[in-house]
Amino acid sequence: MKVATLVLGLLQTNCYLVWDEATKRAVVIDPAAEAHQITSRAKAEGIQIVRILATHAHFDHVLGAAELSQATGAPFSIHRDDEPILLAMQERAAAFLGLHVGSPPKVDGYLKEGDEVELGTQPLLRVIHTPGHSPGSISLFDGRERAFVGDVLFAGSIGRTDLPGGSYEALLRSIQEKLVPLGSDVVVYPGHGPSTTIAREQQYNPFLQPPYAVR
Repeated sequence: MKVATLVLGLLQTNCYLVWDEATKRAVVIDPAAEAHQITSRAKAEGIQIVRILATHAHFDHVLGAAELSQATGAPFSIHRDDEPILLAMQERAAAFLGLHVGSPPKVDGYLKEGDEVELGTQPLLRVIHTPGHSPGSISLFDGRERAFVGDVLFAGSIGRTDLPGGSYEALLRSIQEKLVPLGSDVVVYPGHGPSTTIAREQQYNPFLQPPYAVR
């Protein structure tokens, strides 16, 4: 598996191109904006985008989804619990940043806990439901060493929970019960900022230490 990172949009969202080296079939995680940059990178890598996934439906993670789906024919998927957030995308973008954005992208399918994303002969990514930042936030784990976590966990911090549908307690449980057990060596690819590891966050992230941590 190979990974390329593109930082897109006003909020500098991490968009990930993940592909199977044998088949050259790729999934886009969090098509934040500027779909032409995503397709240009895919062309440069010689890969075909066949799936578009969002770790959650906040507008800064999905603004490029409609254009990207139209350009590639790849279906777009989210967790069903985030659909109300997706449908309110225009209203929330206007309220949050004064942005006027297009209509929400069409959802072609829903992701749930345990789903597997296959791009070759073996599953490439497994869906883990990690609510808290939003009700339908998911993480995507390659089963070995990489987890794409959206805005659940950051280097030195965690996702905000003051937006509609957020829950501080649920977020901490998702981190401790779903992400930490993946293993200390797992590399965490967040929705914003640099990558980190589970071990590093267990040691240095204040939200994974008492008294913040949920036990």
